[in-house]
Amino acid sequence: MSLVTIFRAFNPADAHLVRSRLEAAEFHPIVMHELSSLSLDGYAMAAGGILVQVPEEESADAREFLDWKPPAEESGHAPDGAGADPA
Repeated sequence: MSLVTIFRAFNPADAHLVRSRLEAAEFHPIVMHELSSLSLDGYAMAAGGILVQVPEEESADAREFLDWKPPAEESGHAPDGAGADPA
């Protein structure tokens, strides 16, 4: 099984957030180089970051999933009641 890097982070929290989003969408991600980056300060940057990888056959769909942005609200209303008149 060939793995492809689809996300690179410089701290474990970012890498695991992406990993968990991918798992929830039924992809099969793994996190690489995390322990090395935690062992030595600054090593994550020197080693090229903490990598989130998926099997090659999932890489295109996983990238598309991570790049997807919800459409902007076109109704002209402020989200979550922002700008509403106080009662």
